[in-house]
Amino acid sequence: MSGRRSRPVRLGPRAIAALLVVGAIGVVAIGWPLLAGPDSGLTQSQGAPWLFAALLPLLVGVVVATIADSGMDAKAVAMLGVLAAVGAALRPLGAGTAGLEPMFFLMVLSGRVLGPGFGFVLGSVTMFASALLTGGVGPWMPFQMLSMGWFTMGAGLLPGPDRLRGRAELLMLGAYGGVAAFAYGTVMNLAGWTIVPGPSSGVSFHPGDPLSENLVRFLAYCLATSLGWDLGRAVLTTVLTLAIGPTLLKALRRATRRASFEAQVTFEGPEGVKGPTGP
Repeated sequence: MSGRRSRPVRLGPRAIAALLVVGAIGVVAIGWPLLAGPDSGLTQSQGAPWLFAALLPLLVGVVVATIADSGMDAKAVAMLGVLAAVGAALRPLGAGTAGLEPMFFLMVLSGRVLGPGFGFVLGSVTMFASALLTGGVGPWMPFQMLSMGWFTMGAGLLPGPDRLRGRAELLMLGAYGGVAAFAYGTVMNLAGWTIVPGPSSGVSFHPGDPLSENLVRFLAYCLATSLGWDLGRAVLTTVLTLAIGPTLLKALRRATRRASFEAQVTFEGPEGVKGPTGP
């Protein structure tokens, strides 16, 4: 049915619960050093393997919960895999050059079409695959997976396509991509800033200092080290979203319609009466 519009995959109660658990673990894993005492002896790098070990089964849980709530089938998982592979292939095209990472615009548009639950999984799996592809495996990887998952999920939480279409939707996605690209860089800065050596530096993390003082140093750290990268990422994401967005949104929505996401399966008996089949 060509006239049927595709809708983002809805979040059911189990998917919401799974995402809340993942989000809570992520916030604690990234932000706890700001509240830890100076003699805690722990670092983000020491906690990264534990975060990664917890993240993988939770990602599977989000997928299973989303499928259980929406009745989706293997075609949705296959589409998720294809988009993750494309996103992973896009990352090396700009990585290491002034923060230009074209994979971010694909995550914005995919999250918009697939919805927040599958968007979170797509972002996390894409970052995991790209780390394997580029040799970027390290203690920072689980934090990248979380940050990209939140980035993609945010696009799925924007006002629905029933209320915004055409130019208005595109402008909203472009604005979100730019702002969220900055937010991604900020979260990754926070994950790495607490293990940067040199406490004598004016922009370094000082364990045990008041939170307000450390946040001032963190702002100075972001301005001094990553503003250019974050700006390049935000501008490229916005430009690509506005330039390629109409075509790619149409293609993604056509693919979800053909995959019959959230379609209700019925069976027609010999008398033309629809209903479940029986022995």
